[in-house]
Amino acid sequence: MVRINKKYQYKKHNRFQSETGRKYLVDESPVPSVTTILSATKNSKGLDDWRRRVGNEEADRIMKNASSVGTEMHKVLEYYYNNEKYFNSTEFGQLPRKMAEIIKENLKITEVWGNEVSLAYNQEYAGTTDLIAIVGEKPTIVDFKQANKPKLEEWVDDYKHQLGAYYLAHKTHYGPVEQGVISIATRGLQYQEFKLSEADLSEYADKFLNRLEQYNKITKQG
Repeated sequence: MVRINKKYQYKKHNRFQSETGRKYLVDESPVPSVTTILSATKNSKGLDDWRRRVGNEEADRIMKNASSVGTEMHKVLEYYYNNEKYFNSTEFGQLPRKMAEIIKENLKITEVWGNEVSLAYNQEYAGTTDLIAIVGEKPTIVDFKQANKPKLEEWVDDYKHQLGAYYLAHKTHYGPVEQGVISIATRGLQYQEFKLSEADLSEYADKFLNRLEQYNKITKQG
């Protein structure tokens, strides 16, 4: 059994899909999601080049499959860290379940504060982090990811921006967090982990606010 300590009463912010991307309702005001902001402001050259190489149809198929596997893996982990039972016995459920097991075995969590936690920064942005927990004796923001193969550090920069955004929201409205962890399971059942110190999180929070400023300029121009 996972030890659960509801240290904070996390507020739930409902999310919805709009014409301009995913949004959350924060005090009845719609605000863009962290992932929508990052998607709109990222350098898409690498993705565009890959699409041209494999073709749009194949690219869509690969991305749809990756999304399905990632969603199922997250579901397994969400139930596990809530001390709830879940088992998908279909053939499709086998790989995501094994990937989730890789994360559970390698991520040393001693206490869970919140699972699928909504976090909003004033009325500027919002998002959902997978876990707020004690990892290595430190209050930690955890984000689970699935990947086709192990990632180089430069490939996870947007993930770091994401944790920086969550860190700023949590620090502002709840309390301090001392580290961030990007916890990755590959389809080849390899485990990979990137850790951010509190100083790293603070740095990426500032970088995310710059991305937010870019996003606001883009949407105003649109």
